Amino acid sequence: MIKINAESQYPVSETLFVFALDSEAGKAFDGKNKLVTGIGKVNAAIELTREIHSRKPKLIVNLGSAGSKNFSKGEVVCCTKFIQRDMDVRGLGFSLYETPLSGIPPVLEYGLQMSGLEQGICGSGDSFEMNHSETDYNIVDMEAYPLALIAKKENIPFLCLKYISDDAGSDAADDWSVQVHLASEAFRKLLFTESTSLHEG
Repeated sequence: MIKINAESQYPVSETLFVFALDSEAGKAFDGKNKLVTGIGKVNAAIELTREIHSRKPKLIVNLGSAGSKNFSKGEVVCCTKFIQRDMDVRGLGFSLYETPLSGIPPVLEYGLQMSGLEQGICGSGDSFEMNHSETDYNIVDMEAYPLALIAKKENIPFLCLKYISDDAGSDAADDWSVQVHLASEAFRKLLFTESTSLHEG
């Protein structure tokens, strides 16, 4: 079982683990229900939608690397709020980050809170941010927003854990390439006990 908090736990066999890149999964998730979507919001949306309808998971867990100026490199943060940071239709009178005529608020709130972890607000967009100056979100990635939105629309519980690989600053690319390989081990320690690994596979 994956124990998320005092109220929520789910069987590993009915959990879908979603990564953008196989390097973020490492070998720690071999033998599990693993989905590698590829980079970006469109790839993430297509692949998760397809997988939901074939596997019908009881829990979706998005795991991946992210940048942040607010959290420390190597820290794992639980995201429960999501912003589509490259959605800007203010020229037509809509709020920043609001998808026009969707009925979805600019900040999407959806996701389980994992005990013992700091909570973050994730800004997803189709760019590798290297000059993060926004204050509306404190974590940047490229896939979490559509994953959270789809999970909400499909009424499937969603857990989003981000491993902070860089500070979304000028050295972000170099930091990311080194840190990304450490992410899978950090996730394994958080999600799987020895008994989980041995008995649930």
